[in-house]
Amino acid sequence: MEQLELLSLILDSWNEEVVFIDTNHIIQYVNAPAVKKYAKWGNMLGKSIFFCHNPNSCQMIRDMFARMQNGENDILFADNEKHRVYMRAVRDKQGKLIGYYERFEPPVVKKG
Repeated sequence: MEQLELLSLILDSWNEEVVFIDTNHIIQYVNAPAVKKYAKWGNMLGKSIFFCHNPNSCQMIRDMFARMQNGENDILFADNEKHRVYMRAVRDKQGKLIGYYERFEPPVVKKG
C-alpha cells in the first residue's frame, strides 16, 4: 500500500472532519467525515474555501491566514459548548506555509 493511500485511510477513520486548503485558499483534500458533514456543498475539491462561508467567516479566514504567514501555527477561533476549533498551519520541511486546516477539540468543561 502506498503511503498516500495509507494516510488517506487513516484520516478517513477519524471521527472529525479534515479539509486541507492550500495557500490560494483552494480545497485540496476532504476526508470521509467531512464529505458526509458538508454534503450539501457537493464535491468541494478544487473549489475556494470562500464559496461555502459567509462574508464575516471569509474575513476571519483571511485574518488567520495572515497570522499563519507571519509564523503562527495554531489559532483558536471558536470556543463554545459544542467544541473548540483551531486553524492549523501546514508547513513544508523548510518551514514554508503550504496550507491549513481546521482542527477540532472537545469543549472545555467548566467546573462549578
